[in-house]
Amino acid sequence: MPDLLIELFSEEIPARMQARAAEDLKRMVTDGLVEAGLTYASAGAFHTPRRLALSVEGLSEASRDTVEERKGPRTDAPEKALEGFLRSTGLTREQLEIRDEKKGQAYFARITHKGRPAEAIVAEVLEGAIRDFPWPKSMRWGAGDLRWVRPLHSILCILSDEQGARVVPMGVGGIEAGAQTRGHRFMGPDAFTVTDFEDYEAKLKRANVVLRAEERAETIWSEASSQAFAQGLELVEDRGLLDEVAGLVEWPVVLMGEIGEDFLDLPPEVLQTSMKEHQKFFSVRDPKSGKITRFVTVANIETRDHGATILAGNGKVLAARLSDAKFFWENDLRVVREQGLEGMAAGLSNVTFHNKLGSQSDRIARIAALARAIAPQVSADADDAERAAKVAKADLRSEMVGEFPELQGLMGRYYADAQGLSPEIAAAVQEHYQPLGPSDAVPSAPISVAVALADKLDTLAGFWAIDEKPTGSKDPFALRRAALGVIRLILSNGLRLRLRELIGKADTRADADDLLSFFHDRLKVHLRAEGIPHDVIDACIAMPGNDDLALLVARAEALAAFLKTEDGENLVQGFKRANNILTQAEARDGVEYSYGADAKFAEDPEEKALFAALDAAQPKIDGAMAAEDFGAAMAAMAGLRAPIDAFFEAVQVNSENQVLRRNRLNLLSRIRGICGAVADLSKIEG
Repeated sequence: MPDLLIELFSEEIPARMQARAAEDLKRMVTDGLVEAGLTYASAGAFHTPRRLALSVEGLSEASRDTVEERKGPRTDAPEKALEGFLRSTGLTREQLEIRDEKKGQAYFARITHKGRPAEAIVAEVLEGAIRDFPWPKSMRWGAGDLRWVRPLHSILCILSDEQGARVVPMGVGGIEAGAQTRGHRFMGPDAFTVTDFEDYEAKLKRANVVLRAEERAETIWSEASSQAFAQGLELVEDRGLLDEVAGLVEWPVVLMGEIGEDFLDLPPEVLQTSMKEHQKFFSVRDPKSGKITRFVTVANIETRDHGATILAGNGKVLAARLSDAKFFWENDLRVVREQGLEGMAAGLSNVTFHNKLGSQSDRIARIAALARAIAPQVSADADDAERAAKVAKADLRSEMVGEFPELQGLMGRYYADAQGLSPEIAAAVQEHYQPLGPSDAVPSAPISVAVALADKLDTLAGFWAIDEKPTGSKDPFALRRAALGVIRLILSNGLRLRLRELIGKADTRADADDLLSFFHDRLKVHLRAEGIPHDVIDACIAMPGNDDLALLVARAEALAAFLKTEDGENLVQGFKRANNILTQAEARDGVEYSYGADAKFAEDPEEKALFAALDAAQPKIDGAMAAEDFGAAMAAMAGLRAPIDAFFEAVQVNSENQVLRRNRLNLLSRIRGICGAVADLSKIEG
C-alpha cells in the first residue's frame, strides 16, 4: 500500500491562516479519497509560511469494484421504456434479469463498476481541493483562472512504495505536479527531489526549513528562555504570540535586544502590548523589579554578524514606536494631574453609548447610582463605590487606550494611582470589567464587586428596556457574557442579592421577569458544566426566591446530591405517585384536597406510620428550610422514603368509603406539600 505526499508551495501565507488551511487540505483530500473508494491508515497535515503539506500513509492501490443494482420497467411495459433503460445502463436485453414483483415481473440490471487506480483518484481529488479551497481571502494572478491566497508556484504530489516513488500526473492552472520542492528562500533556494515523507522532511531541514509548526514554536520558546535566563531575566509567556511567530518563519533564529533607557519607566503592560502588536516581539522581564527590560525577536535567517544588523534595525523601529507610547503616557498623566480622572471623563458626554441609551457619560451616571445602591449589600462603602464608578471608564478618553484599546481598565488603574485615589478605588477601575469570560478571574474586593455588578446590570437592563435582546447565535452587545459575569460575581463571592429588585433599580423600563429568565438560562449552562442536570435546576427555579442566585444554586446542589442516593431517587418516585393520584382525583372531583388529613381516620398500620413519619419530619424540614440548610431538609425528607413506600404497598387510596378516601387524598396532599417545600419535584425526569 503506497504512501501519498502532497505539498502546495507558494508565496508567504498569512500566519493566522496556516493552521486552518493545513487542516482544510487534510479534510478535503482525505474525505475525497474515502468518498471515491480508497482507504488509508493515517494522515498528517503540516504548514510553514510558504507551504502546506499532507502525508497520507497506507493508501490503497485502487478502489474496489462495485456492483450497482438498478430496477427497470415491468416486462409488459412499452418497448420504448425498455430501450431507454438499456441506454441508461449500457447493457443489452440479454444481460438483464427478470424477477417476480408484487404486480408482475420486472427487469433488473446489475452494473459492474471497475475500481479506479489511486493515481487517477488522487489527481481528481487534489485538483478539486485546490480549486475549491476555502481561503478567507484569495487572489488571481497572471492569465490563469486559479485563485489562491498567494501566488502558487509548484505542486509536489507523489505516491511511494517499495518500488520507489512515482509522480501523480495532474495539473492545476498551468502548474504540473512533480517530485521537487525548494527549501529556505535564501539559505536553501535550490530545488531538490524527494521520494517519501521521511526524505521530504529530512531534506527540508537540511535546506533550513523546519516543517512542523510545533517544533518551530518549541525552538523559539526554548532558545528565548535560555537567553533570558543567562542574563538573570525571564521570558513573558504569550502562547498566542508564540504560535503567530512560528507561522512567520521557516528557520527560527532567536535574537535578544535591549530597550532604551528612556522607555523603561513605561508601564510593563504598555511595553509588552506595543512590542507585541506592532513588532511581534516577546517581552523579557526583570523578576526583581517587574520591569520589561529586553525584547526577543525571531529572524528567519542566519547572518554573518549573528543578527547584529537585524537587532540594530529592529531597535530603531522599536524606539520610534515606544516614543509614541511614551508621549501618550506622559500626556495622559498631565491631564490627570491637571484635571483628575473626572476631568478626563468629561469628554465622554460627547461619546454615544447607544442612540436609545444616551452617551457614555449618561451611562456612567447610571452605573454610579446603581453601584451606590449595591454597595451596602456587598459590604462596600457607598461613597467609594460611587466614586469608583464615576472614574471607572475615564481612561476611554486617554490617548493610551485610544492607541491600545485592550489596555482599558488597566491604564485607568495607573491613572487612578497617579491621582492619589485609594488602592481600592484604583483596583475597581481595572477590575470592574471582569470577568470577561469563563476562565477570567472574578473580583472579590467589595468596591470592585459593586462597580462590576452595576456595570453589567446596567448593560443588561438597558438593552432589555429597548428590546435589543440576543437572538439565536447573534449577540452583538455581548449580553450573554454580561449575564454570566453577574452570575459568577454572585456565586464566587457568595452574595445574597435579589436580582428583580436590582434590575428595577438599573432601568424601570426593563421586563424584570424576562431578564431573570435570561439569567436562569445562563445559569443552567453554567451549572450543567459543573454536572448539575437541567431538570434539577428547573425544579429549583420553580421555587420562590429564584432571583437569589446563591440560594438557588445551594438548593440545586443539595437536590442533585440527594437524587444521587437511593433514598432520594425512590422518594421522588413516591412523590410523583402521590402527586399523580392527587391531581387526577382533584380534576375528577372538582375540589382541592389540601387540608384536613386526620390520623384518627387512619385504619392500616402503614397509614398510621406515615402520619407519624410526616409529623416527625415536618418540624425538621421547616426548621432546616428556615435556616436555608437544604442538605438537612433533604436528609429529613429521606426518612419519609420507607413509610411512603409502605403506604402505597398496603393502602388503597381510592377507598369505597368516602371518608377514608378524602382523608387519604388529604394525606397525599400533605406529602406533596412537605416534599414540594424543598423543590418542585414534579419537574424531575424519570
